[in-house]
Amino acid sequence: MDQSVLYAFALTLFAGLSTGIGSAIGLFSKKTNYKVLSLAMGFSAGVMIYISFVELFMTGRESLVHALGTKLGNWTVVGSFFAGIALIAVIDKLVPHEENPHEFDHTEDLKIAEKTMQKQHPSKLLRTGLVTALAIAIHNFPEGMATFAGAMQDIKLGIPIAIAIAIHNIPEGLAVSVPIYYSTGDRKKAFLYSFLSGLAEPLGALIGYFLLHSFFTEAVMGVVFGAIAGIMVFISFDQLLPAAEQYGAHHISIYGLLAGMMVMAVSLLLFL
Repeated sequence: MDQSVLYAFALTLFAGLSTGIGSAIGLFSKKTNYKVLSLAMGFSAGVMIYISFVELFMTGRESLVHALGTKLGNWTVVGSFFAGIALIAVIDKLVPHEENPHEFDHTEDLKIAEKTMQKQHPSKLLRTGLVTALAIAIHNFPEGMATFAGAMQDIKLGIPIAIAIAIHNIPEGLAVSVPIYYSTGDRKKAFLYSFLSGLAEPLGALIGYFLLHSFFTEAVMGVVFGAIAGIMVFISFDQLLPAAEQYGAHHISIYGLLAGMMVMAVSLLLFL
């Protein structure tokens, strides 16, 4: 395994295990700053949207046009983009609505969690936390592949993707740890389950690597990048931006979005 693969895997591991940051916020902080969280989620969406359209989609297009010709290459990258959207949408749909960490009212769930959870039966809370952890693990599989593939293409591309997905994973860690803590009273156990749910991302990276590394042709990489762009755009519009708006004010999430795009654009220009 060469050095580029190790760097890509390390970035994916960092992105996945950031669920532990969310867990720590929920278990050890006295008060969550929802405006900062809203800004961070918007920023993450801005990074992912910009990098998807400007870098990933265009890189996939160039590879496919070179491998398949102008007409077929362009059709293939567009098909790959929407196939990526379809894949993550199906995964999102298969997870039960009640326990899907991307389908709850974030503001209400987080702000009144302590009051409501203390009144619920411990076994029900434990089930909620464990099913949420499983749901997050399922969602994190394609995200892990996205981070890994981006880093394999260019480490400078992989770093902002990893940071954006890491920010995205923070509230997911919170969604796992809070119900498990109130069902067991054990902070260590709540933190552990939340932390472990993020391991699906490096696992997704490993599976993607072993499935594809033997036939990493230019055309295959073009399809992969087109699909990853679709996955990241769906995550941004379906999860990050709605969550950012629910955590704080509308304009805060938009400012975060624009700041994420601007920072990503400048960072890419600096490495030209």
